[in-house]
Amino acid sequence: MSRVLELITELAIYENAEEQVTNTVEQLIADGFGDQPTFECRVAEKDDKVVGFAIFYTSYSTWKGNCLYLEDLLVTESERRSGVGKMLFDEVLSIAKERGAKRFEWQVLDWNEPAINFYKKYNADLDPEWINGKLFL
Repeated sequence: MSRVLELITELAIYENAEEQVTNTVEQLIADGFGDQPTFECRVAEKDDKVVGFAIFYTSYSTWKGNCLYLEDLLVTESERRSGVGKMLFDEVLSIAKERGAKRFEWQVLDWNEPAINFYKKYNADLDPEWINGKLFL
């Protein structure tokens, strides 16, 4: 999980939000592998080094039922456009289907054209109508 945290920081830098990363390796281990895991993680490796990750979890829609939410997917910059992102996305999509999820969802920043174009290849519904809400506790 130390490499995953490095990649999380790489993602935050890409999104101009590095100072917002407060997670730790210990917290990732506790949250992902403790008695009540709150997320799952898949990694992609090349030459015994983690070059990408996908973190996801089960969510729930009052209209649809069980869903799978992709929190983050990142491929380190040197490995982008090599098929690693597609492999990770397809893996999580496959898990959603296997589990009978009614919806597979994620967010993408409106300025992240490479990611938007990637998701468009899947004919994803990139809905501009919904406004994200959050409270930091």
